[in-house]
Amino acid sequence: MKEQMPFCSQCGNAVQPADTFCGRCGARQPAAAAPRPLGNDPLAALSPRTASILCYVPGIGWIAAIFVLAADKFRHDRPVRFHAFQGLYLFVAWLVEQWVIRPMVGRLAGHGAIPGLIEAVLLGMSIFMMVKASHDEAYALPLFGELAQRSVLED
Repeated sequence: MKEQMPFCSQCGNAVQPADTFCGRCGARQPAAAAPRPLGNDPLAALSPRTASILCYVPGIGWIAAIFVLAADKFRHDRPVRFHAFQGLYLFVAWLVEQWVIRPMVGRLAGHGAIPGLIEAVLLGMSIFMMVKASHDEAYALPLFGELAQRSVLED
């Protein structure tokens, strides 16, 4: 496999991989990234903090949580697994709000604000947990945190 020749980050001139400066414009070239080791775990380069934060992203955090729970890298990392389980339970609450509460309450006249309020609370909880996870804090939300702690212990 032939390696591609890099180009200057300023003028686009072809440079050698080992060049620190461009021969045409003299601009300093960024250091070449170290090759990433190939392995069986696609999350090998993901830090525990980033993995924990991703588990709370509204709408898609459940995907990250499933990958984290399945990853060999986090198999024995209880704080990260706690965040993954709690993120999954928070996602289930979103589903209950959208598929159960919203249709039921939507049929009652004058109660349209209730689903919106529940959705705002769930969004606030997700943002709060992303901040807590970014500070490496395993904060247990009411009900969700207790379920997550039990899930981690049974794991």
